[in-house]
Amino acid sequence: MPDPESLRDSTQIVLPADDLREHRADIDDRFVVTVVDEGGLARIIGSPVEIKAVNDYLTRQGISLP
Repeated sequence: MPDPESLRDSTQIVLPADDLREHRADIDDRFVVTVVDEGGLARIIGSPVEIKAVNDYLTRQGISLP
């Protein structure tokens, strides 16, 4: 049985909301994901394929992800 934490890592990105602020509109337009604001954090939730694409996009924008 798969480890729930590894599944969660492939279906979401959690980062400081300030890091996402200027890219939020682009992410909403380009990708099929849900962005949830949780206080000072933003959680991007989607399929593993979409999360990988968002991860690549954010990396190209200079945002380092954990």
